[in-house]
Amino acid sequence: MINFLRCIILISTLVSASVTWAAEPYDELQTEWAKGKYELSGSAQEKFLEQLLSRAEAAKQANPNSAEVFAWSGIVYSTYASVKGGMGALKFAKQAKKDLEKSIELDSSALQGAASTTLGTLYFKVPGWPVAFGNDKKAQQYLDAALALNPKGIDINYWLAEYAASKKDSAKALQYLAIAAAAPARDDRPVADKGRRLEVETLKAQIEAP
Repeated sequence: MINFLRCIILISTLVSASVTWAAEPYDELQTEWAKGKYELSGSAQEKFLEQLLSRAEAAKQANPNSAEVFAWSGIVYSTYASVKGGMGALKFAKQAKKDLEKSIELDSSALQGAASTTLGTLYFKVPGWPVAFGNDKKAQQYLDAALALNPKGIDINYWLAEYAASKKDSAKALQYLAIAAAAPARDDRPVADKGRRLEVETLKAQIEAP
């Protein structure tokens, strides 16, 4: 009887441990992206993010039906395109678009609409036709969809603020920034939160500057 109980306890412990140790397939991309985005700069940042692209590809191959993995791959590609800049960045922006669209197709609500947030941002950041796919109407469409899923989120409100600022609508931009600044902290994303809050403060200062 004692041995039986010991066996049950051991099994329970192992099951509990496996649950504790289990990681989401996108965790590495999420963590490493934050490091590359907010803790590095210059050539070191570009090289780090370029290397992260291969891990994004591997994650997609291993998890072909994960909306979260495709969303994070799109975010990584989008960030790398932004860092790289110039005409050479367009192919990476296009891959980001492809991954984000796939994520939305699989589950538009995954990660509280992160794919829609990033896709909307891409649409207002990249050049329009005939150079690239930039489109203000689609930018607003995807950003609004993301806001509906996560109305108090720091990321979506920051990007809506930047979009409004790009349209010279300072009042609306400041409204979104106030919501972003008040967004609750994400316990699993301290680096991203710290970096984004700094971006919120910087954009606010730029808008309010005389």
